Amino acid sequence: MAVSMFSPPRVDRSADAWETRSLRSLLTPRSERDRPDLPLLTVARERGVFVRSDEDANHNAIPDDLGNYKVARSGDLVINKMKAWQGSLGLAPVDGIVSPAYFVFEADFDVPRFGEYLLRSKPYVAKFGAASDGVRIGQWDLDISRMRNIEVSLPQADEQAAIAKYLAHANARINKAIAAKRRLIALLEEQKRVEVSTLISSGDVNTGDRWFPVVRNGWSVVPLGRVLHRAVDGPHFSPTYSDSGVPFLSARNIRPGAWSFDDLKYVDEGLAAEFDRRVRPEKGDVLYTKGGTTGVAKAVDLEERFQVWVHIAVLKLIRDLVSPEFLEIVLNSPACYEQSQLETRGATNQDLGLGRMKRISIPLAPPEAQASFVRQARIAAQKINSVTQKTRREIELLQEFRTRLVADVVTGQVDVRAIAVTLPDAPESFDNTVSAIDDVLEEALSEGED
Repeated sequence: MAVSMFSPPRVDRSADAWETRSLRSLLTPRSERDRPDLPLLTVARERGVFVRSDEDANHNAIPDDLGNYKVARSGDLVINKMKAWQGSLGLAPVDGIVSPAYFVFEADFDVPRFGEYLLRSKPYVAKFGAASDGVRIGQWDLDISRMRNIEVSLPQADEQAAIAKYLAHANARINKAIAAKRRLIALLEEQKRVEVSTLISSGDVNTGDRWFPVVRNGWSVVPLGRVLHRAVDGPHFSPTYSDSGVPFLSARNIRPGAWSFDDLKYVDEGLAAEFDRRVRPEKGDVLYTKGGTTGVAKAVDLEERFQVWVHIAVLKLIRDLVSPEFLEIVLNSPACYEQSQLETRGATNQDLGLGRMKRISIPLAPPEAQASFVRQARIAAQKINSVTQKTRREIELLQEFRTRLVADVVTGQVDVRAIAVTLPDAPESFDNTVSAIDDVLEEALSEGED
């Protein structure tokens, strides 16, 4: 009977010769330094180890002197000792250098890629967590002696190779499906913007404005600054995060008209109080991203206290002129979004300055008409929002499936050798993803009517 790519048989491993070894016998510390000519590598939970670029640079500044950075040779195991409990580890893809705070080991796996899948799998990440300790979860430190006592079960080299080949193909197919769904979400969000634009321009008043040449009767076009008491961005320095405390939002936490708290960070009370002296976001404000994903707006409807980073502007509104719900919708319209992109400056760390932001043209309805427009816009977006929510959940399920699949395969609960033999050497490509998704957009919207 044929075996599906994603339903390999479960097996009894009692008769198989899987070898148990400690990480002490597999890992040798590497202490080489003083190679600032090598590329800078970093490690993340989702991506493993990769060459750092300007776009990937997080809040951590790169020092001028890299002489003390550790050398990681291609295939070495790199571990962020403060976040090993989250799975922030992997094999170096090329020779490079990493932070002195990372562990670097020469790894003695018969098939290095199998070793990476194994150590980054959920069961073994849990073992790294058990070997870490500290006062706060967010500041847990991996104890190297306890880590090296972790035992792993290894199949023979040929099965390691089969597992690595199978998982490369499985990951490619899952990544392709996720990329397709994310592309669909982007198209849905764009369609929602277009529908809002149609509502705005459904009148016959000629404004002479480049961005909103026609608006509804009674509407006008004004600079954003006209409806603001003030606009203040978040603190201009990198905070130290805590595992609990006051939520600290960055641009990635704001989607067009929605929140995204998948990767929410926190700062302690003392730091939050320091930020409060600059700006304190409150219900009724509008947040507007001015760096990262520039030009995304969200009205604050949260009761809980929170703070924001420099790439978010907190807009304090003249409420007699504009409601937060109305301003959120018009700022997310295609014309306002395009203006935000044109006004963004910077070769690497791009930012929409507060002054340029205030010049953005916005359509403005009379106060008594704004609530009606908000209702119309929400009704128009309801079907799209339903499909978007469903698609996001499908992405979550795919990610959960990947986690379970990898754990089952690398721990020998399923046998993938028969499937691996049938697979080509290179995983399938992503070449047709975009065209395929463009074709199914209409079908997805139709499903949302059910």
